[in-house]
Amino acid sequence: MTTTVTRALSGAVYVLLLVGATLYSQYSFLLLFGILLLFSVVEFCKLISLKPIIPLVIATVGYILFNLNNTIKTNEILLLIAALLVSIRSLLFLFEKKDRFLDKQTKYVFLIGYLIIPIIIFTKIPFINNQYIPEIIISILVIIWCNDTFAYLVGITMGKNKLFERISPKKTIEGFVGGVIFAVVAGILLAQFYLHQDLIKWIIIAMIVSAFGTLGDLIESKFKRIAGVKDSGNIMPGHGGFLDRLDSIIFVAPFVYLFYQIIYYVS
Repeated sequence: MTTTVTRALSGAVYVLLLVGATLYSQYSFLLLFGILLLFSVVEFCKLISLKPIIPLVIATVGYILFNLNNTIKTNEILLLIAALLVSIRSLLFLFEKKDRFLDKQTKYVFLIGYLIIPIIIFTKIPFINNQYIPEIIISILVIIWCNDTFAYLVGITMGKNKLFERISPKKTIEGFVGGVIFAVVAGILLAQFYLHQDLIKWIIIAMIVSAFGTLGDLIESKFKRIAGVKDSGNIMPGHGGFLDRLDSIIFVAPFVYLFYQIIYYVS
């Protein structure tokens, strides 16, 4: 079996698993992302040279605490603030010119604020209107996949100017722009024919997903660069680890959730 076929099959299984679990019920959705969180924690701990036992306990307790129990809105906002602060720290980390190793305290800051809390926040997005709306998650995933796919296709066919060569030599400005355009097109189509929601809202979400999804991919690439590895794991043939597949979701989640909060309070 060729690498391309293997990659296509494992990618298809991953997409079907995510879409199927999300659409089936809120419980299958939460269970799947709980499992993905634990696998991602193990992979991230390997990247930053951190023993996984305590991080797995923190992730499990945090996920159960904020998803299997009703939490007050204030706690969710505090989670969002923490995630946004670490997102800023992650961007500073990305643009640092030196690839320096992290101290133990900083490793835990990234573990909790860059990985664990954003996944928890992502699982809160379909419940923003106090009911489970899986179509929101499906739409966000589709936009992410459109952005990634067309950024790659436009990049390999038209890309000439490097986006951030020091961290990701293959990414180009042309690919990034192409990804944004097709993500916006996907957002328009989803808003019109699938969600039947406000068009402008989903154009903005598509732009948020494109911009911050790309940054999330670059940040994970920085972690892998320091660790000296190509992929975060090898559990998905041809795709690497779960963290490689979730890097965009992880960094996008707090900003999409923030956008929803702004809409909620303004309206």
